[in-house]
Amino acid sequence: MPRPKEGDVNRPLTTATLRAALPPLEAPDRVEMVVQRLSDAIRLGLLADGQRFPPEGDFAAHLGVSTVTLHKALARLRQSGLVDTRRGRGGGTMVCAPPGRAGERLRERLSHFTVYELRELGDERAAISGMSAYLAAQRALAPELDRLQVEVDRLAEADTTAERWRADANFHIALATATQSSRLAQAEVVLQAELGDVLWLLMERESRTTDIVASHRRVMHAVRGRRASAARDAMTRHIAGETSDLVRYRLGIEVG
Repeated sequence: MPRPKEGDVNRPLTTATLRAALPPLEAPDRVEMVVQRLSDAIRLGLLADGQRFPPEGDFAAHLGVSTVTLHKALARLRQSGLVDTRRGRGGGTMVCAPPGRAGERLRERLSHFTVYELRELGDERAAISGMSAYLAAQRALAPELDRLQVEVDRLAEADTTAERWRADANFHIALATATQSSRLAQAEVVLQAELGDVLWLLMERESRTTDIVASHRRVMHAVRGRRASAARDAMTRHIAGETSDLVRYRLGIEVG
């Protein structure tokens, strides 16, 4: 390795050299991150219509961002119609959950996925949800088991597509939360946000919902019985069935 020339020793690095050799690290757009997190929570039904956010200072501290960042994010959400801010006593920023998913819009969204992408997402869902079921069977606490049962019952008793879709999404998220792994829970929320509303299309048929309820109950019974491998296998089969349905639906759109 050549030794530095005497004139190079102690020579300060120029700005141009620093930029070429060590370009600045790109900081994440924290406003976009907050917008994405809140909009996902609203779309998934984790935040219900009419719920009021805490005061901006408290809310920003909870999210780990500045009040300026939160203020900008809420302004973006207001433009999207996902939140509303009211002044005066009893005011504040509240959730404005979308009333429903138009089937035509969702079919158009599904058409943007290739069959390959749907299968890849299915593989990822099977890995995340399957491991969530496995670990939940080992780690879930009693209140978490109760919450899973509530979501299964809610899905079985739902009268509308919106209620069925929300209960299905909440079951998957509750299962991931029961693993005590924040990373798995976050990964499940990301997957639900990316593909979850397209699964709405599968909920339009009550017969398909009956199959989904049965699958959830098999997973639930295995988790409650602390049978980790059985829980994972039941969830993997459930995801494989949904993926096949989505692929058929997607191909049907193409033929139509």
